[in-house]
Amino acid sequence: MTAMNRSRTLHINQLIKNHACGEQVELFRSTFGDSVDVTAELAVEMAGKFDITWAAKNLLSASAWAEYDRVMAPARAEYDKVTASAWAEYRKVTASAWAECDKVMASAWPECEKVMATAFATCYAEDSACG
Repeated sequence: MTAMNRSRTLHINQLIKNHACGEQVELFRSTFGDSVDVTAELAVEMAGKFDITWAAKNLLSASAWAEYDRVMAPARAEYDKVTASAWAEYRKVTASAWAECDKVMASAWPECEKVMATAFATCYAEDSACG
């Protein structure tokens, strides 16, 4: 049996047991019901619909995770390479906006802290549960 033809059943209970988010559990249920035979072909078909990174981290054994990580390393490196210029341009374009945002937040925060302190003192003084 070739790698593309291999399969193993994934049950919805495995997602729930490993604390998958409700949205992914519901997507699984509406797409497959209670279980599905996972194949490479199906995985490619579902790419972008399910959180594969979460699945790899939470459903693979340590040795399978290591193999997954090894296989993914060249793809991640290529992705980083092709997106580096876009990220550089993004940082360049947004730098002044973030600087302005930081300035506004810094000037507003002291007043917010005063309100928080007053609210705490008032609530604490009125809280009979505080010895």
